[in-house]
This record gives sequence, C-alpha cells and structure tokens, in this order.
Amino acid sequence: MNSRGESLSNSMIPKHVAIIMDGNGRWAKQRGKLRITGHKAGVESVRNAVRFSVKNKISSLTLYAFSSENWRRPEKEVSSLMELFVFALDNEVKNLHKNNVKLLVIGDIGRFSERLQKRIKKAEELTANNTGLRLNIAANYGGRWDIANSMKQIFERIKNDELSIDDINENTINNHICMHNQEHVDLVIRTGGEHRISNFLLWQIAYAELYFTNVLWPDFDEMVFQNAIDAFTQRERRYGGAESDDELVK
Repeated sequence: MNSRGESLSNSMIPKHVAIIMDGNGRWAKQRGKLRITGHKAGVESVRNAVRFSVKNKISSLTLYAFSSENWRRPEKEVSSLMELFVFALDNEVKNLHKNNVKLLVIGDIGRFSERLQKRIKKAEELTANNTGLRLNIAANYGGRWDIANSMKQIFERIKNDELSIDDINENTINNHICMHNQEHVDLVIRTGGEHRISNFLLWQIAYAELYFTNVLWPDFDEMVFQNAIDAFTQRERRYGGAESDDELVK
C-alpha cells in the first residue's frame, strides 16, 4: 500500500533496496546518551526494515552496518558494536529463519574475532535454504574493497588458466562481485541527512535511484520506508537512455 492506501503492482516495487543506516550517534547525543545507545535503538529499525521488505515482497535488502572505515572510531565504540553484532545475530537469526529470510554477511569478515566469525557462519548456514527475502548485512565492507577483491579472484583464475585477459569485461567483474547472484540495487536510501554514498556498493548501484532523508536511523519506521518507495515509483528510470517521447515533446 502506498501513502494514499492504493496497491502498488510488483513492477513498481524495487527488487533490491540498500540502506545506509546513518544517525545513530546523533540520535543518542540529542538525548544525552552514549553513542552505543543509538546503535542499540537502531536494531529495532532494522527489524522494521526487514518486516516492511517481507510484507512488500522486496527480493533483497542490503544494510550498511559497519564500513571498512569505521575501524577509525574510538576503540570502545567499535568493541561495543562488535558485541551488539554478536547479540543481534544470536537473538534475531531464529526469527529471520522462521520468516524464510536468507541471511548473508558481505565484506571482509576475516578481521572480526573468531567468535563473531563463527556466529556469522552459523547464522548463514541456518538460513541458507530459505527462499524469501535476501537480507545482506554489509560488515567491514567497502565498495572499493569489493571491486579489488573481485579482481583478485579473476587474476587467480587467470593464473590457473581458467580465464584469459581477453575474457575480462563488465560481466566477468560482475560475476565475482559481492551479491553477484542477486538483482542490482534499484534504490539506495540514506538516513541522517547526509548526501553521499560513503563507499557503499559502488559497482552494484551504478543505476540505482538515490533517496535521502533527514530522519535519523533509530527513527526509521515503515512510514519512512514507504515514503522512499513512493518517491521511487514516481521516477522514470532510463539507464542512460533518452527521455520518453512524451517528455521530449514537452
């Protein structure tokens, strides 16, 4: 249902939505609390986003949880974020599984503790055969890392005589990029009032529509999500092509 209570056809719903979850720290600061309080409050917004995506039959939802640049934050905050990640995996994965959600964590997880890596692997294995929403959590992820990592895989295949240099093209890179077996991103939502991509899914969002909102992530609810979807349905996606004939006549 859109904001006017009208049903949207499946063709109008974005197949893959990616969200830059920004504003947790500012949300906590406005309330005179520690930044980690904002991160904890943001977990409920993740639940809202997943619930909305399942209800509206969105195929993939990708959430930017922890960028490769976030290690620069204070050690105490990073440590608290890691513990929150473990807590969320332990407490949410059974519910995700119950709702047929398939979980995938993308990014360089090798830098995480062995404890967290085991939690990630266990959660992915539990939901591996689910056929509903694909929930991708970008953790220690960066778009540049993703492209460089795909090139490493390609060069390894060249070294093993599985590919030649002449085989390298956009499709080759695409087949080695994170989430290569999913739809490219249709819609990127960024909360918190900033208007930048922050090294997120640089390859996958080449033709995505961008939607920015001043709402801080802990205040993100289904109504805010719906507003983004409504804005998406009003846009004409041309993928580099010309405007429609009607538009050219005007």
